[in-house]
Amino acid sequence: MNHKTPTNCPNGSCQSSHIYRLGTRAGDADYTIALAGNPNTGKSTIFNALTGLKQHTGNWPGKTIAKLEGGFRYGGHKYRLVDLPGTYSLLSTSEDEEIARNVILFSRPAATVIVADATRLERNMNLILQIGEISSRCILCLNLLDEARRNRVDIDLRALSKRLGMPVVGTSARSGEGIPALLAEIDRVVHEDGTTWQHARFELPPCEEKLVAGFTQRLETIVPGIPNARWLTLRLFDEDPVVRHYFTSGEISELTPGVQPPDPSTVTTLLDDIAKASSSLGAKLQDTVSEAIYSTANRICSECVTYGYENGRAPLDVKIDRIVTSRRWGFPIMLVLLGAVLWITIVGSNYPSGFLSWLLVDTLHPWLVELGRAAHFPWWLAGFLFDGVYLATAWVVAVMLPPMAIFFPLFTLLEDFGYLPRVAFNLDELFRRAGAHGKQALTMTMGFGCNAAGVVATRIIDSPRERLIAIITNNFSLCNGRWPTQIMIATLFLGALAPTALQGTVAMGSVVIIALLGIAFMFLVSWALSRTVLRGQVSTFHLELPPCRPPQLWRTIYTS
Repeated sequence: MNHKTPTNCPNGSCQSSHIYRLGTRAGDADYTIALAGNPNTGKSTIFNALTGLKQHTGNWPGKTIAKLEGGFRYGGHKYRLVDLPGTYSLLSTSEDEEIARNVILFSRPAATVIVADATRLERNMNLILQIGEISSRCILCLNLLDEARRNRVDIDLRALSKRLGMPVVGTSARSGEGIPALLAEIDRVVHEDGTTWQHARFELPPCEEKLVAGFTQRLETIVPGIPNARWLTLRLFDEDPVVRHYFTSGEISELTPGVQPPDPSTVTTLLDDIAKASSSLGAKLQDTVSEAIYSTANRICSECVTYGYENGRAPLDVKIDRIVTSRRWGFPIMLVLLGAVLWITIVGSNYPSGFLSWLLVDTLHPWLVELGRAAHFPWWLAGFLFDGVYLATAWVVAVMLPPMAIFFPLFTLLEDFGYLPRVAFNLDELFRRAGAHGKQALTMTMGFGCNAAGVVATRIIDSPRERLIAIITNNFSLCNGRWPTQIMIATLFLGALAPTALQGTVAMGSVVIIALLGIAFMFLVSWALSRTVLRGQVSTFHLELPPCRPPQLWRTIYTS
């Protein structure tokens, strides 16, 4: 791949001493940088690499559901980095897309870093072109270069930078490749004139372009010096409620300091004229805008990207997806993997549990009792400390710690590999039949890690009705904190009834049945709610399956 090396970062690298981690203490920053991108492009990993924070990352879309902030120091300046929710577009009105759009458009960051997937550049180009339309300072961070090389995707970064009219930096955030160059590019862009780069624009057909240009000119007359006038005009044609509110309330003048709020009657006339023009066009203009964006994206990518494999994906990845998401093998593989994880957890935890029991209970407890006698502790104090507090804690550690230490890394490995979204894909049809949203499959799989995180993640569901169903039923997912308890109960009361050679298998089967019963009750309650107190129409669900990625073993162990 052709890399673009910033002139102030020799050889593509910078001294690590130039980077000072601020963590979350970014309130007194000199510059604010927005971090935007599609879901599952490694945006959170870029955020962690720049700030030194430990925001959770995983191989599935939709982890960042609110804007997060961190900071770093570079070149003597403090930067606040705002990690926006992953979004495919700025043209719709979902909550995460509104957050991303409002920060970029109305908060006016010093620069916007757009994180894109190098293996799926054309799919990411939709958002890149939209952000380039509304922000004068953009940097394209082309992440996942290691996967692009593995899939034989070759991108000419210099040609891409020239066609987009913005700096392009190639990175592989998991290994740290390109991060110093990205820091240097951010520092350079925020200190240069905003007119240095002329971003690529999607061109509408002559008739629609003339219509939009006329209203854009009227808008610039009503609010002199307003930035992003063309994009705001397009949003008014689409009857965007947030943008219309900014105009009707006069808050739009905040984008142009020193300019008086526009005359309300003039604004009303403009909005009425746009509404009439939009009504005469119907949905034609919105479709035309989408077609223009995708046409421009296709043209740019055809000039700058070459693929060694068909569809830009390695044959092995395609074969894996065909198997794990097939109607015939999807559910059996899911059950086998769940059973294997539980079997490894149950059988594997027996040995460390036995060792900890010998060490903490059989060996250390008698020694502590003798120590208490030698120190002439009162009988009630010795009993409270050694037979009560210590012995109870020792048993909890011996019984609970080994299953947790085994189960958490195994679950994280499946997450990093990218299997959880494929579970959601397999379960989508069942959730729709139960009257719930397909995204509930994602929140359910998150609930197996943590119910609190699963409930928070329901924000990715746009419909309030379907979001409430997902919140109510998420508790049926056995979270990581309950797995060790279920395993312990199954081992003590059910596994003990079986022959010694089959105890682990019986305990594993019992826990699998409990987990499946929880999922069954989730479907049952969702079905009942959707047909009684929360009756309504099921929304459509689109899910992008992330590529299968080799997990990072040591990072997985550390994170777990």
